[in-house]
Amino acid sequence: MTTAQRPALTELADPAVLPDPYPVLAGLREASPFAEAGGALVVVGRHEDCSQILRDPRASSERNRSLLSPPEMRAQRAPSFLSLDPPDHTRLRRLVSKAFAPRVIAGLAPRIRELSDDLLTAAVRAEGEAGGGRGQLEVVSQLAYPLPVRIISELLGVPAGDHSRFAGWSASLAHALQPQFVAADATSAAAAQQARLEFADYFRELIATRRACPADDLLSELIRAEDDGQRLSEAELIATCVLLLVAGHETTVGLISNAILALLRHPDQLALLRADPGLAASAVEETLRYDAPVQLTGRVARGVMQVGNVSAPDGAVLLLLLAATGRDPEVFADPDRFDIRRAAGSHLAFAAGPHFCLGAPLARLEATIALQAFAARVAEPELDPAGLAYKPNLNLRGPERLVVSFRSIQPQ
Repeated sequence: MTTAQRPALTELADPAVLPDPYPVLAGLREASPFAEAGGALVVVGRHEDCSQILRDPRASSERNRSLLSPPEMRAQRAPSFLSLDPPDHTRLRRLVSKAFAPRVIAGLAPRIRELSDDLLTAAVRAEGEAGGGRGQLEVVSQLAYPLPVRIISELLGVPAGDHSRFAGWSASLAHALQPQFVAADATSAAAAQQARLEFADYFRELIATRRACPADDLLSELIRAEDDGQRLSEAELIATCVLLLVAGHETTVGLISNAILALLRHPDQLALLRADPGLAASAVEETLRYDAPVQLTGRVARGVMQVGNVSAPDGAVLLLLLAATGRDPEVFADPDRFDIRRAAGSHLAFAAGPHFCLGAPLARLEATIALQAFAARVAEPELDPAGLAYKPNLNLRGPERLVVSFRSIQPQ
């Protein structure tokens, strides 16, 4: 594919493309790797190339050191371990990872199941008050959003009465995670900065409370935790809490919503799941491959890196199109087909290497249980096309609104 034939990277930000970016992503994958911005940006969309880069120690996560970062930012050290390299990343991740151990996550299953059922039951009550024929479930606000935000809040030790305060802050931060080729939006940037300040103020107060009166929660554990005699600084604690809260639910909201949408658009697959609830975990993996909630990620070349026939200079941004890799025909047969019986475990939706998503086991468990509950209890669901609207985010993908009509929601 020639430069003139390949799609422009900026097409991904076109509102008309947001409902289905996959034809554009396919064109970008076929043309990749290729360089833009005078070589400072290298676009990578093939599964093999992305997989290698994610595992390459020369591919840095310190985004501030990229050629595309303003000079005044390049010396700044990010307190969030998401944007750090070893050994700092290793130390911070090790302190947090204990809370996401398999035993801990497995122990959350009963609570996740209870919440999923409670949310669907609450939807029945709301419909009962509204009256009418077929009921309506707004999947995002009534199931996909409240489930993970309550779980991560309870895990962190955030009081239940504060959950609603995070919706606007999280949405602002999620919208700010746009790639650098998207034109800057001053209003969104200001909202994101305000959200960061309010998040920081909130957790600064909560940290002080937990220092004085520790509780049985993750925040208290992080305050106590040490690694080789070092504890998390207050800035690191705040950044970690914000990261866990936002990353711990925003991406899972997209995963649950995308999965339910795909099942509604493929009734045969929903029927398979209803007949065999054990397929729910496989349906989650297929959704991660087919319609990933995180569409892309970035790394920075530490030294010259060769990607295919492209030489990325030191400091070049390596833009990895994770969503394109999930439909790479070199890895997945008939990649545009949604098939919950597919063995889709080799996808890169949670990245790979040292930055493999720490919360992947929790996201998988929440989505699996939510899909089982939806398939078992929501009778004769139908997608309302007029009730489907996507978030204006290019990177964190998922519906902003997803209305489903149903005949009934069965008792537990």
